[in-house]
Amino acid sequence: MNNSRYFTVPGSDRTYDRNWMLVALLISLALTLLQVSSVNNLLPAIGNAMVSSESGIQLILSGFALAVGITLVPAGRLGDLFGRSSLWVIGLAVFTIGCLGCGLAGSITQLNLMRVLQGIGGGLFSPQVTGLILQYFQGKARARAFGYMGLVISASVAAGPVISGALVALLGSDPGWRYSFFLNVPIGALGLVAAWKFLPFTKERQSVQHHVPARPRERIDLDPVGMALLAFAVLGIMLPFMLHGVAWRWILLLAGFALLGGWIAWELWYAKRGNAPMVNMELFRLRSFSYCTAITAIQFLGSSTIFVVIALFLQNGLGVSALMVGLIGLPNAIMSGFAAVWSGRHSMERGKAIQAGALAMMLASVLLIIAGFWCVIRLEWSIYWLILPIIPMGLGAGSLGAANQTQSMMDVPTAHGGTAGGLQQMTQRITTAVGNALITGVLFSTYGGGTTPEGWLRGASIGLGTIAVFLSCALALAVIFWKRVPPQRARPL
Repeated sequence: MNNSRYFTVPGSDRTYDRNWMLVALLISLALTLLQVSSVNNLLPAIGNAMVSSESGIQLILSGFALAVGITLVPAGRLGDLFGRSSLWVIGLAVFTIGCLGCGLAGSITQLNLMRVLQGIGGGLFSPQVTGLILQYFQGKARARAFGYMGLVISASVAAGPVISGALVALLGSDPGWRYSFFLNVPIGALGLVAAWKFLPFTKERQSVQHHVPARPRERIDLDPVGMALLAFAVLGIMLPFMLHGVAWRWILLLAGFALLGGWIAWELWYAKRGNAPMVNMELFRLRSFSYCTAITAIQFLGSSTIFVVIALFLQNGLGVSALMVGLIGLPNAIMSGFAAVWSGRHSMERGKAIQAGALAMMLASVLLIIAGFWCVIRLEWSIYWLILPIIPMGLGAGSLGAANQTQSMMDVPTAHGGTAGGLQQMTQRITTAVGNALITGVLFSTYGGGTTPEGWLRGASIGLGTIAVFLSCALALAVIFWKRVPPQRARPL
């Protein structure tokens, strides 16, 4: 495949435009992240509007996260086998229906069921985005595509809380929170229209068009045992970090890791018998994929909770409003978007160096934020000074995302693109759940009950210090990948 903007596929007389295809794909990504970032801001409004226990409110977040985590890898595999465009459309349709259902929910139970439906839809289409970019973009064009993906991520994460907060402020708790879900329905519908117009449906066309040159018939092997083992393993690993006050939850964690080991053993055994496993373990022999997956896994252990710690410190420790907290973080998101686009333009030639530099910038930002907290409390500086140390976090996160995505997929065969994307995202989901529980646990165990700003300062500083340890480990691994790991010759799996 060449790097021309336009391309054709067997079974269609049309000429397709890679740029418009990317726009269609990024609509779904924006939709998901708008929803994810909005819901965190909507929990108080939903709690005021609906009669619910604390566990019912927690399920609004955890039910969605579990559904996504369980679905990602099987969905990636199904997209690789049957056609990524079709799985993308199905996933987006399911997610959009889930958005409508959430807005219409009459009880917390109905809302949580619709959130699970949203999670399944998001898990279905998310790995297809990576797989389709891998399939239809090459070289610098692929790196730029991942850069624009980073821009959309940053913009959506920044816009979600602002939009949801504005709706609640204008319309009240109810129906304000409902319209935050309804708003996503026309966006999803637009994405579906764009999909039918701009996605190529290459594999699907080859399956139904009789005039297309015949291909050797492939035996479709879904590996249902592998799918089930991985689903229960992910459930066992993630759920304990979402259950609070349940004594036996750590037994689930042990069971989850045992099932994960059983899944790996099954996939290896299944492949040795000449079958096609859900995940070809040879993927992990690709050094670029393995190192980059490990780097982001360690990074997500810490960085996914940074703004949770900042929000807790400012809102609970200093009494700052949620809107003000969002505005303080807005420059970070803006800089992250610009950095992602810049990184996408340079990730092919200097991707490894960008990874290391981005993590170093994120580490420095965390240390400066700790210093900023102390200045706010001890020297009575204005909270607006915190914008300055937070900005490098955006620059680092935006640069890292595009560079890491480009480097990790550099040697992955196109046929395994969806599966590889699903594996990476599943790993990030797991480490995010673990990191959120660990870092907030550290904060709440050291803040002295949160009765004074000094207590919040101590807890937030120790929490951010723990994040800095994880970022240091990710940085060390990135430097090893940059300096010690030579490029690997592409090899079939």
